[in-house]
Amino acid sequence: MASSALASPFLPPLSAPNPKALSLRLPVRRIPVASGAAPSGAAAAARGRRRFLERYGLNPNDFEDDTEEEPTEERRRDRRKRRSGRGEAAAEVAVAPTKASEPRETHKMLQVLGGKVRRRKLLSPKDRNVRPMMEVVRGAAFDILQSAGGFPSSLRPGRWLDLYSGTGSVGIEAMSRGCSEVHFVEMDPWVVSEVLKPNLECTGFLDVSHIHMIRVENFLSNAEKSSGKYPSFDYISVTPPYVEVNYSTLLDQLVRSPLVGEDCFILVEYPLKTEMPESCGSLIKIADRRFGRTNLLIYGPTWAEKKRRA
Repeated sequence: MASSALASPFLPPLSAPNPKALSLRLPVRRIPVASGAAPSGAAAAARGRRRFLERYGLNPNDFEDDTEEEPTEERRRDRRKRRSGRGEAAAEVAVAPTKASEPRETHKMLQVLGGKVRRRKLLSPKDRNVRPMMEVVRGAAFDILQSAGGFPSSLRPGRWLDLYSGTGSVGIEAMSRGCSEVHFVEMDPWVVSEVLKPNLECTGFLDVSHIHMIRVENFLSNAEKSSGKYPSFDYISVTPPYVEVNYSTLLDQLVRSPLVGEDCFILVEYPLKTEMPESCGSLIKIADRRFGRTNLLIYGPTWAEKKRRA
């Protein structure tokens, strides 16, 4: 480049560069270009840099020693991790062992409301996987059953089937008030061993109780297929987890079931905005009461409705 081209009225003239006094080291990356291919922008820039150095009397090869080495495979992996958003923190989370599920715990928040073991405390899980019937609902249910059965101070003697028993509070209440035996149907092994059985032991009803660790739907299906294997019941309580049951299908199973005795009472706890039939086989609706977001429905024989009104 001619020195006249760099002359300016505002700047002093530039002297010719001295190659020995000038030390200019610029990092240059070698970019391979396929032979016969049209020069790319990067290749043209590399040639421009070489020409610039040559004009100042410098050897362009002396400035290619500091070029960055090709990235190793490890660097490529790190770069891919950063691009994918994982990074080192995510990698540590991926290799870290997963935490073991926290142990389930119980507390004594329930009690028997009436009968022989009145005010006896009962265990219940602290978690929400089991939803015991509220005490106000349980108390109202047994008041209705005793009135409809013609025994205001106690239950009419009989057998009780407690479906979705959970803590067993309903069946235990039934035995405390006069039932001779209760069959509990509960599928959760932990609830059976840590809650239901201890509650039966502390109330003294374990010897007159039968526990069936099976899904309610399967229990009803097995009873329908093998008639005579199980006795018929005088009371059946249905207190399921609201989101895990189809009430129409469940009541259809009970209509066909040999478990339902001739003078049976069926107690059903169900959520709001759920359509329930007026009858369950030959049993009619004798009570349907609301407790907040919970409804209590009781089916029974025709004579029970007359006694309740009397």
